Amino acid sequence: MPRIEPIPLEELAPEPRRIIEEGVADGTYATPVPLQIFAYKTSQILMTDVARHAWGQQSLLGGRILELLRIRSAQLGECQPCMQSRKHDSISDEDVACLIAPGHSDLTDQERLAVEFLDLLSADHHAIDDDVYRRLGEVFTSAQIVELGFACANSMGLHRFLHTLDLFGQGAPIIPYSADQVDSAIADPSVRATA
Repeated sequence: MPRIEPIPLEELAPEPRRIIEEGVADGTYATPVPLQIFAYKTSQILMTDVARHAWGQQSLLGGRILELLRIRSAQLGECQPCMQSRKHDSISDEDVACLIAPGHSDLTDQERLAVEFLDLLSADHHAIDDDVYRRLGEVFTSAQIVELGFACANSMGLHRFLHTLDLFGQGAPIIPYSADQVDSAIADPSVRATA
Protein backbone atom coordinates (compact mmCIF):
# COMPACT_ATOMS: atom_id res chain seq x y z
CA MET A 1 0.00 0.00 0.00
CA PRO A 2 1.34 3.48 -0.77
CA ARG A 3 2.37 5.74 2.10
CA ILE A 4 -0.75 7.83 1.45
CA GLU A 5 -3.68 5.50 1.05
CA PRO A 6 -5.34 5.96 -2.36
CA ILE A 7 -8.92 7.17 -2.29
CA PRO A 8 -11.13 4.14 -3.00
CA LEU A 9 -12.60 4.40 -6.50
CA GLU A 10 -16.15 4.29 -5.14
CA GLU A 11 -15.36 7.28 -2.88
CA LEU A 12 -14.07 9.51 -5.69
CA ALA A 13 -16.02 12.52 -6.93
CA PRO A 14 -17.52 11.95 -10.39
CA GLU A 15 -14.93 13.89 -12.45
CA PRO A 16 -11.80 12.36 -10.86
CA ARG A 17 -13.42 8.92 -11.16
CA ARG A 18 -14.16 9.52 -14.86
CA ILE A 19 -10.57 10.69 -15.49
CA ILE A 20 -9.14 7.61 -13.83
CA GLU A 21 -11.50 5.06 -15.37
CA GLU A 22 -11.20 6.44 -18.90
CA GLY A 23 -7.45 7.00 -18.60
CA VAL A 24 -6.78 3.44 -17.47
CA ALA A 25 -9.17 2.01 -20.08
CA ASP A 26 -7.52 3.86 -22.97
CA GLY A 27 -3.96 3.23 -21.76
CA THR A 28 -3.17 6.84 -20.85
CA TYR A 29 -2.41 5.69 -17.31
CA ALA A 30 -0.75 2.35 -16.51
CA THR A 31 -2.31 2.20 -13.05
CA PRO A 32 -4.96 4.25 -11.24
CA VAL A 33 -3.03 4.36 -7.95
CA PRO A 34 -1.11 7.66 -8.37
CA LEU A 35 -4.26 9.38 -9.62
CA GLN A 36 -6.24 8.08 -6.66
CA ILE A 37 -3.68 9.87 -4.49
CA PHE A 38 -3.63 13.03 -6.63
CA ALA A 39 -7.44 13.13 -6.23
CA TYR A 40 -7.04 14.25 -2.60
CA LYS A 41 -6.68 17.65 -4.25
CA THR A 42 -9.31 17.73 -6.98
CA SER A 43 -7.67 20.56 -8.90
CA GLN A 44 -4.41 18.53 -8.97
CA ILE A 45 -5.93 15.52 -10.68
CA LEU A 46 -7.72 17.83 -13.12
CA MET A 47 -4.45 19.67 -13.94
CA THR A 48 -2.58 16.37 -14.23
CA ASP A 49 -5.12 15.07 -16.73
CA VAL A 50 -5.05 18.27 -18.79
CA ALA A 51 -1.24 18.21 -18.81
CA ARG A 52 -1.17 14.53 -19.84
CA HIS A 53 -3.49 15.17 -22.78
CA ALA A 54 -1.52 18.26 -23.82
CA TRP A 55 1.85 16.43 -23.48
CA GLY A 56 3.68 16.79 -26.77
CA GLN A 57 1.20 19.16 -28.38
CA GLN A 58 2.84 22.31 -29.69
CA SER A 59 6.17 20.77 -28.73
CA LEU A 60 9.28 22.01 -30.48
CA LEU A 61 11.11 18.88 -29.34
CA GLY A 62 8.49 16.45 -30.62
CA GLY A 63 6.57 13.70 -28.91
CA ARG A 64 9.28 11.08 -29.31
CA ILE A 65 11.96 13.09 -27.46
CA LEU A 66 9.49 14.06 -24.75
CA GLU A 67 8.55 10.41 -24.29
CA LEU A 68 12.18 9.31 -24.13
CA LEU A 69 12.76 11.97 -21.47
CA ARG A 70 9.67 10.88 -19.53
CA ILE A 71 10.76 7.23 -19.53
CA ARG A 72 14.38 8.05 -18.62
CA SER A 73 13.18 10.29 -15.81
CA ALA A 74 11.00 7.43 -14.56
CA GLN A 75 14.03 5.14 -14.64
CA LEU A 76 16.11 7.62 -12.66
CA GLY A 77 13.30 8.27 -10.19
CA GLU A 78 12.45 4.56 -9.95
CA CYS A 79 8.80 5.23 -10.81
CA GLN A 80 7.55 1.78 -11.84
CA PRO A 81 4.20 2.77 -13.40
CA CYS A 82 5.85 5.43 -15.58
CA MET A 83 8.69 3.12 -16.64
CA GLN A 84 6.16 0.58 -17.85
CA SER A 85 3.85 2.84 -19.83
CA ARG A 86 4.45 4.09 -23.35
CA LYS A 87 2.77 7.28 -24.50
CA HIS A 88 4.27 7.49 -28.00
CA ASP A 89 3.88 4.77 -30.62
CA SER A 90 7.47 5.09 -31.85
CA ILE A 91 9.05 3.92 -28.59
CA SER A 92 10.34 0.34 -28.73
CA ASP A 93 11.91 -1.88 -26.11
CA GLU A 94 15.23 -1.25 -27.86
CA ASP A 95 14.77 2.51 -27.41
CA VAL A 96 14.14 1.99 -23.70
CA ALA A 97 17.25 -0.20 -23.44
CA CYS A 98 19.28 2.59 -25.10
CA LEU A 99 18.25 4.91 -22.28
CA ILE A 100 20.09 2.72 -19.79
CA ALA A 101 23.07 1.79 -21.99
CA PRO A 102 26.08 4.11 -21.82
CA GLY A 103 26.17 6.55 -24.70
CA HIS A 104 22.59 5.86 -25.77
CA SER A 105 24.08 4.62 -29.05
CA ASP A 106 20.95 3.87 -31.07
CA LEU A 107 19.41 7.30 -30.51
CA THR A 108 19.68 10.32 -32.80
CA ASP A 109 22.02 13.15 -31.83
CA GLN A 110 19.07 15.19 -30.53
CA GLU A 111 17.67 12.27 -28.55
CA ARG A 112 21.05 11.34 -27.10
CA LEU A 113 21.86 14.91 -26.04
CA ALA A 114 18.39 15.41 -24.57
CA VAL A 115 18.77 12.28 -22.45
CA GLU A 116 22.32 13.25 -21.50
CA PHE A 117 21.01 16.66 -20.36
CA LEU A 118 18.34 14.95 -18.23
CA ASP A 119 20.94 12.62 -16.72
CA LEU A 120 23.22 15.56 -15.85
CA LEU A 121 20.37 17.65 -14.47
CA SER A 122 19.34 14.72 -12.30
CA ALA A 123 22.77 13.61 -11.08
CA ASP A 124 25.07 16.64 -11.23
CA HIS A 125 23.54 19.88 -12.47
CA HIS A 126 26.84 21.63 -11.73
CA ALA A 127 28.34 19.66 -14.62
CA ILE A 128 26.06 21.47 -17.08
CA ASP A 129 28.54 24.01 -18.32
CA ASP A 130 29.30 26.08 -21.41
CA ASP A 131 30.36 22.99 -23.33
CA VAL A 132 27.06 21.22 -22.67
CA TYR A 133 25.11 24.24 -23.89
CA ARG A 134 27.42 24.59 -26.88
CA ARG A 135 26.68 20.97 -27.85
CA LEU A 136 22.95 21.47 -27.27
CA GLY A 137 23.06 24.59 -29.47
CA GLU A 138 24.46 22.52 -32.34
CA VAL A 139 21.30 20.40 -32.59
CA PHE A 140 18.59 22.46 -30.83
CA THR A 141 17.32 26.01 -31.08
CA SER A 142 17.22 28.19 -27.97
CA ALA A 143 13.46 27.65 -27.77
CA GLN A 144 13.96 23.88 -27.86
CA ILE A 145 16.58 24.09 -25.11
CA VAL A 146 14.17 26.03 -22.90
CA GLU A 147 11.47 23.40 -23.54
CA LEU A 148 14.03 20.67 -22.82
CA GLY A 149 14.90 22.22 -19.46
CA PHE A 150 11.28 22.51 -18.38
CA ALA A 151 10.40 19.02 -19.63
CA CYS A 152 13.31 17.52 -17.68
CA ALA A 153 12.60 19.49 -14.50
CA ASN A 154 8.88 18.67 -14.53
CA SER A 155 9.41 14.97 -15.18
CA MET A 156 12.18 14.56 -12.61
CA GLY A 157 10.24 16.22 -9.84
CA LEU A 158 7.07 14.24 -10.45
CA HIS A 159 8.88 10.90 -10.71
CA ARG A 160 10.82 11.51 -7.54
CA PHE A 161 7.63 12.45 -5.70
CA LEU A 162 5.86 9.34 -6.99
CA HIS A 163 8.77 7.19 -5.84
CA THR A 164 8.51 8.62 -2.30
CA LEU A 165 4.87 7.51 -2.17
CA ASP A 166 6.00 3.85 -2.45
CA LEU A 167 3.10 3.15 -4.82
CA PHE A 168 3.46 -0.63 -4.67
CA GLY A 169 4.51 -0.86 -1.03
CA GLN A 170 3.51 -3.85 1.05
CA GLY A 171 3.00 -2.16 4.41
CA ALA A 172 0.05 -0.33 5.85
CA PRO A 173 -0.33 3.27 4.68
CA ILE A 174 1.34 5.91 6.83
CA ILE A 175 -1.61 8.22 6.16
CA PRO A 176 -4.87 6.26 5.95
CA TYR A 177 -7.79 7.34 3.77
CA SER A 178 -10.29 9.67 5.36
CA ALA A 179 -12.92 11.55 3.39
CA ASP A 180 -12.26 14.72 5.39
CA GLN A 181 -8.73 14.86 3.89
CA VAL A 182 -10.06 15.59 0.37
CA ASP A 183 -9.64 19.24 -0.65
CA SER A 184 -8.91 20.30 2.93
CA ALA A 185 -6.05 22.03 4.71
CA ILE A 186 -4.76 22.34 8.26
CA ALA A 187 -4.31 26.00 9.08
CA ASP A 188 -0.84 26.94 10.27
CA PRO A 189 -1.07 26.45 14.06
CA SER A 190 0.89 29.65 14.71
CA VAL A 191 -1.60 31.65 12.62
CA ARG A 192 -4.55 30.05 14.40
CA ALA A 193 -3.05 30.81 17.82
CA THR A 194 -2.74 34.54 17.09
CA ALA A 195 -6.05 34.95 15.28
